[in-house]
Amino acid sequence: MSRRKTKQKLILAVAACIVAAAAGVGIRQYQHNKKMAISQTGEGTSSSGKDIVWNGQTYTYNEHLSNYLFLGIDNREIKDTQTGQTDAGQSDSLYLISWDRVENTLTRVNIPRDTMTEIEVFSMNGNSMGLSEDHISLAYGFGDGKHESCKLSKEAVSRLFYDVPIQGYCSISMDALPVLTETVGEFTVTVPNDSLETANPDYKKGTTITLTKDNTEQFVRYRDVETSQSALSRMERQEVFLDAFGKKVKERFSQNPQVVTELYENLQPYMVTNISNDQFVKLMESADTGTNDQWTIPGKGVEGDYYDEYHVDDDAFKEKVIETFYVEAK
Repeated sequence: MSRRKTKQKLILAVAACIVAAAAGVGIRQYQHNKKMAISQTGEGTSSSGKDIVWNGQTYTYNEHLSNYLFLGIDNREIKDTQTGQTDAGQSDSLYLISWDRVENTLTRVNIPRDTMTEIEVFSMNGNSMGLSEDHISLAYGFGDGKHESCKLSKEAVSRLFYDVPIQGYCSISMDALPVLTETVGEFTVTVPNDSLETANPDYKKGTTITLTKDNTEQFVRYRDVETSQSALSRMERQEVFLDAFGKKVKERFSQNPQVVTELYENLQPYMVTNISNDQFVKLMESADTGTNDQWTIPGKGVEGDYYDEYHVDDDAFKEKVIETFYVEAK
């Protein structure tokens, strides 16, 4: 079967489900088998609703955490649609930010867009058809293009992370990308791979470039859809962008704390969020004065029947989830 990819990924994914249903496969109703899956491996047992036993050690969820999901959507504008229409767009980038309010630390977890996990799917008239294993980026597309889409993504990410609670979400559309660099000012990045070189010969691996409002979108969004696992190469560039952008914001914040409010206000036309400006400021204060860490969901990219897929390394992922979101029980 040809692996040629098109820009109509979401439509084709839904069509594939319809074809499968006609062939007698259908959209399978998955049991919620990842709920407390850390305690179902044979190596661990659950001792209470929030306690788990892993490798002989009891852990409890860290109640000092506030977790926020950030999404980059592949539509230029905020889509106003209805649940089940599957035209809200896809989350091309997903990041879970965990803030320890006591230790004053921030951890960014990078979630590959092609991660295969349980998402809730809907009929065209908006009726839930239960959970089905698919790309996590598609969860957003089944919603209304606004808060319902964000909630569906939040629920999918929470299930993936063994029901870790997520307090807030924020999605931005593509036209917000130039606004980011225009608000905080230009900054430099080092190109981490050769995935941009065919589109722009100046973007060779190892080259230092200055990002402006004019070239930010290409650096952050471009990928060759004809190349297998191009989303992973793009995510690597996105991580470089986020690290450099974060340093620039911290620099500006130390000079003028109002820059965060300015950024929040400038993003309003392109943003859907339930995170208040005050919460954004607190996150920025923690990033400015505390310690930061980041990691990517462990796994590997594989070629699926129709599209690239990212398969999670469950054991390695469980270890990272415990390390980030749990503490040893007293």
